[in-house]
Amino acid sequence: MNIHEHQAKQILKKYGAKVPEGIFAFDVKELITKAKTLNTNKYVLKAQIHAGGRGKAGGVKLIENLDDLEKEAKELLGKTLVTHQTGPNGKEVKRLYVEETSNIDKEFYLSCLVDRGSSKIAFISSDQGGMDIEEVASKTPEKILTTKVEFNNAISDENCEKVIEIFNLDSDTKTQALDLIKSIYKMFIETDANLVEINPLILTKENNIICLDAKMNFDDNAFFRHPEILELRDLNEEEETEIEASKHDLAYIKLEGSIGCMVNGAGLAMATMDIIKLHGEEPANFLDVGGGASKEKVSAAFKIILSDKNVKGILINIFGGIMRCDVLAQGVVEAAREIKIEVPLVVRLAGTNFEEGKKILDNSGLKIISASDLSDAAKKVVKAIK
Repeated sequence: MNIHEHQAKQILKKYGAKVPEGIFAFDVKELITKAKTLNTNKYVLKAQIHAGGRGKAGGVKLIENLDDLEKEAKELLGKTLVTHQTGPNGKEVKRLYVEETSNIDKEFYLSCLVDRGSSKIAFISSDQGGMDIEEVASKTPEKILTTKVEFNNAISDENCEKVIEIFNLDSDTKTQALDLIKSIYKMFIETDANLVEINPLILTKENNIICLDAKMNFDDNAFFRHPEILELRDLNEEEETEIEASKHDLAYIKLEGSIGCMVNGAGLAMATMDIIKLHGEEPANFLDVGGGASKEKVSAAFKIILSDKNVKGILINIFGGIMRCDVLAQGVVEAAREIKIEVPLVVRLAGTNFEEGKKILDNSGLKIISASDLSDAAKKVVKAIK
């Protein structure tokens, strides 16, 4: 789950990190009233959406006075911002954030994330802050430093030193940076975060290390431990289909392709998406129904897939382990009859009771295309939609 910048900064502040003083609001009148409490002559107005690249899209503005702030806020609130992370439809700005300006001397990049490949916590740091880190990694990889640390209750001084080495700070600011790394690590562990990104992290002309921007993502499997984090969820920033999927305990992510996928197991779902691409088409979604899909769950999955108007065909790929293929097949038949699916439907079953499941599909009277294996299923669904 992602949260907004102003929320992320409050969490950082709680753990001892320095952030600019700021306020947020859902309407312009409230924004101006709150902005008057800030100790600054200039203001930074920021659109609050769950996407990067806001500055390039006109979502971040430096403003000289309150009159101009009111004018710019009226223009920005309700505007649809299109960035490289929003997709072509963009995101509507429904809340605004205003903060005090900072006297920037240097800009850095800093992030902390779970590195699943090594089962460690990875810090990525660079002296090229304020830029697209992907571009820096591509053109000047020597400007990026990755430090992987073991999962512990606290990060060692030695690892903190490694993280900030690339910043080349003097002794005073170095102490601040070391304290920041410790704060971020503590926050990361205690809140079950997946990602903390600060870009830019700045050194001011007054020799202060400040988090000028902040992005955070949290593991939603840990929300039972963190109701206070769950309260920060903004449903306006999420896909309606993904919200609906979460109500049925379905793991769903909308993509841009034309073949809807319904699979049990994340690894099998990834393999299914890959083989669709291998045969020349694009998956319309990632959808993992889990190990115990009922008829109701399968029906909900169908409805979610078909709500995407780009879907021209559906591929169901089920390996029966805990889930029996005959039970799944009966659920598919009943759901297909209820929903009246009009696009080609290809089903591949393997594992527990797959023969019984295949008979149920073959005798259903529905136009269901049966596949023998994963490659056969992908070929058939690609051919069907063409």
